[in-house]
Amino acid sequence: MAWIETISYKDATGKLRRLYDRIASSDGIVDNVMKVHSLRPHSMEGHMALYKNVLHHSGNSQPKWFLELLGVWVSVLNGCSYCVDHHAAGLARLMQDDARVADIRAALEARDILRVPVRDAEKAALRYAKKLTETPAEMRAADVADLRAEGFSDGDILEINQVVAYFAYANRTVLGLGCTTQGDVLGLSPGNSEDPDDWNHG
Repeated sequence: MAWIETISYKDATGKLRRLYDRIASSDGIVDNVMKVHSLRPHSMEGHMALYKNVLHHSGNSQPKWFLELLGVWVSVLNGCSYCVDHHAAGLARLMQDDARVADIRAALEARDILRVPVRDAEKAALRYAKKLTETPAEMRAADVADLRAEGFSDGDILEINQVVAYFAYANRTVLGLGCTTQGDVLGLSPGNSEDPDDWNHG
């Protein structure tokens, strides 16, 4: 499951058990990307707060499916199959269109933005995400201006930026510690966007 020691749900006590209880699915499953933090519960708490607020908050204006798509794309670019598998499953749950999700995933894995079946504005966001992921020091004001020209507000651009930045963190957490999907249920995510403190994965 990982290259470092992790603490199981049944063996967890104190703050770790309280965090697990907040995150776990109804049948007590905690994703390995969270279990990998179990030796430092405060790190798990920070990760989960960031994840919930960046991807699953009612204050976001971009649709949740598109934020998930961005996460899949960044994870493809970073070679993080764990996050690709989890968030492609989450995307499928949100879109309820298996054929379209399969087309999206195939185009992303081929790194062919033009083939992704989304609007031109969303393709522009994918280009921004690619550049920020692969060559962050080359970002320029023009990259943000290009998103504005596609109709994104500055708040929308911030949301896009934060999803890309979050997945850079999540991918490196997973890849650097050898986290696998063994025992995970793919695609679970916090459902209650109205409450940032509700981390339950349903």
